[in-house]
Amino acid sequence: MTQFPACVRIVEVGARDGLQNEAAVTSQDKIELINALANAGLNDIEAGAFVSPKWVPQMADSRDVINALNLPNVNLSALTPNLRGAEAAHQVGIKEFAIFTAASEAFCQKNINCSIDESIDRFKEVMDFAKENNIRVRGYVSCVMGCPYQGDVDYADVLKVSQRLLDLGCYEISLGDTIGVGTAKKVDELLDLLLQHIDKSKLAVHFHDTYGQALTNIYTALMRGISTVDSAVAGLGGCPYAKGASGNVATEDVVYLLQGLGIEHGIDLERLAKAGWAICSALNKQPVSKVSLALKNTQNN
Repeated sequence: MTQFPACVRIVEVGARDGLQNEAAVTSQDKIELINALANAGLNDIEAGAFVSPKWVPQMADSRDVINALNLPNVNLSALTPNLRGAEAAHQVGIKEFAIFTAASEAFCQKNINCSIDESIDRFKEVMDFAKENNIRVRGYVSCVMGCPYQGDVDYADVLKVSQRLLDLGCYEISLGDTIGVGTAKKVDELLDLLLQHIDKSKLAVHFHDTYGQALTNIYTALMRGISTVDSAVAGLGGCPYAKGASGNVATEDVVYLLQGLGIEHGIDLERLAKAGWAICSALNKQPVSKVSLALKNTQNN
């Protein structure tokens, strides 16, 4: 019999990974979104990114947004790709950094203009700073199921990069299916390898829904004992490699799946959906989440 986790931790990435791929929204919209997510019971929220505004203009106001928040019981994290970003995040009280690389050499070169080895070397300063200031660091590995440039990715490369980030001091590795090409079979094959070397408590899944497989892939990961899932309210964030395709799996859909499986998650689905409706109204778009749309239709009838 399948042994699902008794409780799943959701890392809400809509305010960062989601909004950085959307049209610009106001700082106030972001503040209201993060407060609404916290009010819905989300305890782990990516609140911003301390990166060059030249490359990610949507995150240029991260300092102002985080300064405006008063959520002492919520773990707010931020993307900090270098020491400068880490120092800026620390100044506004961030207690968890996020660093990212890829399992694909081609993706690394195209996106951050360096090799995988060079990207990891760059993180050493961030890790040293984090240790000095008692800050946790989470590692993201992109393209674990496939790459838009090189195609298939060797799962041995995913293991190698994940292990290197853990060895650096990351407490957890988020496995990113960046272009959403994963299937249940691929998830099983990847975890067959990783779980031989890495404890399941140190792994999270970050699945995009480009081909409509994210929930199936999450279900497969849950069956393997993975208990941390990344998602974005309303399915915020497009996929930059598949025009018109959806990006992040929607938090509402993940919560509905967990409820159906009897897995504890601590989130109020109705409040969560309302948070999604509000930010989508600001963006002048509809939620991607099927659950959100169903709840909205029920409310309107």
